[in-house]
Amino acid sequence: MLKRIKLGLPVCLLAIVIASSAMVVVEAGEWPMYRGPDHTGVSRETGWFDASAGVKIVWEAKIGKGFASIAVGGGRAFAVGNDARKDTLFCFDAKTGKKIWSQSYPAELYVPKEFKGAQGGPNATPTIDGANVYTLSKIGEVRCFSADKGDVKWTAKIKSKHPKWGFSGSPLVAGDLLILNAGSAGTALNKKTGKPAWSSGPGVGGYSTPVPIERDGKPHVVLFSYRSVVIVATADGKKVWEFPWQTKHDINGADPIIVGDNLFISTGMGAGCCLMPLGKTDAKPIWKNKNMNTKLSGCVMLGGCVYGFDDKNLKCIDLKTGDVKWSEGGLGMGALIAADGKLIILSETGKLVFANASPDRYKELSSCVIFKSAKCWTIPAICDGFIYARSPTGDLVCAKTGK
Repeated sequence: MLKRIKLGLPVCLLAIVIASSAMVVVEAGEWPMYRGPDHTGVSRETGWFDASAGVKIVWEAKIGKGFASIAVGGGRAFAVGNDARKDTLFCFDAKTGKKIWSQSYPAELYVPKEFKGAQGGPNATPTIDGANVYTLSKIGEVRCFSADKGDVKWTAKIKSKHPKWGFSGSPLVAGDLLILNAGSAGTALNKKTGKPAWSSGPGVGGYSTPVPIERDGKPHVVLFSYRSVVIVATADGKKVWEFPWQTKHDINGADPIIVGDNLFISTGMGAGCCLMPLGKTDAKPIWKNKNMNTKLSGCVMLGGCVYGFDDKNLKCIDLKTGDVKWSEGGLGMGALIAADGKLIILSETGKLVFANASPDRYKELSSCVIFKSAKCWTIPAICDGFIYARSPTGDLVCAKTGK
């Protein structure tokens, strides 16, 4: 039996955690990792949107080039970017933008020659876990920082081959392990020391972030690897299931979505999407088509529908059948998350858009141009009504609707 795992702090531990000033306490509505606490791109927040007041920018900062999103928890926002051949992890006050600390370390932009006009910089989003923040660079350097002061606790280097576009999947904390999309079916480090726990070998990994699930009462992770979707046991990395999925240039970048006993996947380059039974031997897709070709950031699932970018068109498709409910152009190849029945969209050219998540039609509720930049492909984050977004050239914006 399969079950999606929600990782977070048990309520009984909150008193212990709060007692330590070095801890960043992550609560249910916060956004401590890529695609949020449930790994779905859907926030638990409600009542944050006020269309009558428009959109206002609360604070801005420069963080350096990159495509990594923002992690928010314990009143702090963590972002990483590259400047002057260095990656820098920033810690800001989440509501005021005041810089609390920053930590820099040598890193190249790492841009493949055929990726013309790209800015480069880190792809993986920081991950908050209590007293620690974890980062992964494009060349496979893993670091653990003190969330309180930014001290480097340990560093490690991934030994598997580099994906062509650099390591991109964000770190996943699972118990005492840090799971990474590296190697043919994942790599795990001890989160306290950085020492290897298990590895699937030197093969090339995919670009998505590991997603936790429970299988037969034990923790596992779903990995969108180089040329397939795999399930591996969290404890030892043993592969228990695999479904081949190959795309042009081997870019499996969008996180899979677990829906009960099924799995939704979508990739670009003409590969399309499908819904399949999750974890069954010799599984055949329930349906498969090319109605959703998600090149980069993943889709979100709400109310039996999937919303995402089919190349340069925002689409809503029926999860049960794969049929298109509506399609909207004009936003480019953007990125999105969702909260309280609304889509939070960052267009490719830097417009922040709020729209209804409805299968009936696309309806924009409010919008504001926050960047004058191309290739805005990074998903926003939301916490306590504040929206966080970044441009590839290094602009970070915190915005809010309402008062």
